[in-house]
Amino acid sequence: MSPEQYIKTHIRTVPDWPEAGVQFRDITPLLSNPRVFRVLIDQFVHRYFDVRPSAIAGLDARGFIIGSVLAYELNVGFVPIRKKGKLPFTTVEETYELEYGSATVEIHTDAVKRGDRVVLIDDLIATGGTMMAGRKLLERLGAEVIEGAAIVDLPELHGSQRLRDSGLPLFTLVSFEGS
Repeated sequence: MSPEQYIKTHIRTVPDWPEAGVQFRDITPLLSNPRVFRVLIDQFVHRYFDVRPSAIAGLDARGFIIGSVLAYELNVGFVPIRKKGKLPFTTVEETYELEYGSATVEIHTDAVKRGDRVVLIDDLIATGGTMMAGRKLLERLGAEVIEGAAIVDLPELHGSQRLRDSGLPLFTLVSFEGS
């Protein structure tokens, strides 16, 4: 079994959550099993070991889990991109549309510097709005987002295509058809 297949078998599908008709892809079983968690992290480490990004930026909240461990393994800094109102220092913000409303994410103004090469990571790509907002924040501060990364892609929601169409290289480990 390939590492990607192994990882996919450990992602739990929760039907009808958070609302009827949604098939929620739960990554928490990947995190609770040390062997699976190691295989997961190793996939990203091997992907970015020779690329040598300046930093890993993680999207609130599950992107923090994978991103911080990946940054540690690559010996680079970790940059949190948080939901509005959670960061204590001077921030810049970006608002994006959700299926029902909008949300805002923020980053500290000193989190990256001009010319930094950053990998932006999250657990899952659905509509792509959160990752697009994170990319805009990093680029506004002068960083280059060299790639977006996620464990899971939900291609039916067109987020990964939207991100690629915007020019962002994208790496995902597994895909699930059906949202």
